[in-house]
Amino acid sequence: MRIAYFDCFSGISGDMFVGALLDAGLKIEILEKELNKLNLSGYQLEVNKVLKKGISASQFKVKIQEKGVERRFKDILNILEESKLDEEIKNEVKKIFFKIAEAESKIHQEDIEKIHFHEIGGLDSIMDISSAVIGIKALEIKEIYSSPLPLGQGLDQCAHGILPLPAPATLELLKNIPTYSGGMESEMVTPTGAAIISTLTKDFGERPLMKIEKIGYGAGEREFSIPNLLRVSIGEKILRDRDLMDGYVHDEALLIETNIDDMNPEFYNYIMDELFSQGALDVFLTPIQMKKNRPAQMLSIIVYEQNLKEILEVLFSESTTLGVRIKEVKRLKLTQANFIAETKYGKIKVKVGVFKEDIKTIAPEYQDCQKIAQQYQVPLKEIYEEAKKVAYDKLGLR
Repeated sequence: MRIAYFDCFSGISGDMFVGALLDAGLKIEILEKELNKLNLSGYQLEVNKVLKKGISASQFKVKIQEKGVERRFKDILNILEESKLDEEIKNEVKKIFFKIAEAESKIHQEDIEKIHFHEIGGLDSIMDISSAVIGIKALEIKEIYSSPLPLGQGLDQCAHGILPLPAPATLELLKNIPTYSGGMESEMVTPTGAAIISTLTKDFGERPLMKIEKIGYGAGEREFSIPNLLRVSIGEKILRDRDLMDGYVHDEALLIETNIDDMNPEFYNYIMDELFSQGALDVFLTPIQMKKNRPAQMLSIIVYEQNLKEILEVLFSESTTLGVRIKEVKRLKLTQANFIAETKYGKIKVKVGVFKEDIKTIAPEYQDCQKIAQQYQVPLKEIYEEAKKVAYDKLGLR
């Protein structure tokens, strides 16, 4: 999976975000072509190579002709709806502006429909936000990660007058996101930058395990004591165990194996029952070929460590094995939710496997179905299907 990690050591703004993507390989021609689908005029894109404390970076600017134009949230939505942008891009841009509208609405205690976007509703901000989403899609980035965000301090002039830093809208947009003091008497995270990164990012924290393929630097306009840059790393995500476990129930157990070629096969049924009675989670046989071409069975048992002693006692007492192999295993399972299905034949236990609130499997308990089939002299498959039908109806799946 292709991912991007934004290292926001000097903060973030909309133009820095786009500049970093351009520096990492986004073609300006692609950006211009997509932005033309907004059917807006009165702007010009400019990309320059600059040095920040000796580091080469791309500086993205949107030069506009309009002055003092204020747009409401519905104005932005109308622009997007009338555009020819892909629906996926439209929806992501809408999400970002909706998040801004929510923040402004709370701060000013006004209805979202009446909120004036001021600076964020300007043509340059529309271009920055749209360019950010277009760039992510063009570079085929599937997930975005970010470092915690440094916040500036002091006061700054805006449309509402002189306000404290971070700007109220910025702070509102960064709720539940890790931040720290950047130590600068200046704005380090702009509302536009906060809106983009908070909406698009999957997780904030350490750099994920990834194979880096491209690196880009987006330059900010101000000069700090550190390089005023936003760095992006783009590459393939390397999955870790915890990534694979997301959404599953997981635990650890022991896998015990032994090869047996000299035991009466009639004994296996009794031994398996004994193993289950002593806490085995699963027991199964695998046909194998041993030395001197002797056919044999590999007896495998999965068990929690606390039941190991009892399992070994059964194996060495009841089977002909002289030794076993033991190794630790990790198990991933669906969440199991069981209930009783009230069928026309009687009560049958039904096992339901759930993954992230989605039902994946529905399985009537075999022994319950077997017992009722024998009692009523009805085909087992008929009992099984009846139990599934009742379960589907109860869960509202049909």
